[in-house]
Amino acid sequence: MTIRRMKTYTGGQGYVYQYYFVGKRAAMTVLSEGAATEYVFDVTSDRKTTFAVSVFLMEKSTEEWAAGHGRNLTDAEQYGAVKMRLFQAFDDIENMMANGRQIFVDGENLERVLATLGVE
Repeated sequence: MTIRRMKTYTGGQGYVYQYYFVGKRAAMTVLSEGAATEYVFDVTSDRKTTFAVSVFLMEKSTEEWAAGHGRNLTDAEQYGAVKMRLFQAFDDIENMMANGRQIFVDGENLERVLATLGVE
């Protein structure tokens, strides 16, 4: 039995989210960009209803970042970017359960979240 560590984040919309990381897997997205790594988080804002949120780290974005920076992102840097993008969604999306179940990390927001983390 796996015991997961529940974490808390207060979003910009006033909701207090509790979440934990479930896992990651290779995925294909409906976006024309294709291949991605899907990071799955279980999330609740009311401690009653838990729902899955998938954050897709687009393969094309990580390849472009690597080409521009001369190295690949580490697994920890990728997870950090995904988690920061999840936090942005908590801040910006009013109803995560209805409107925030699939979040994408593309080239533009990858650069932004990595800069927030100090990754160059």
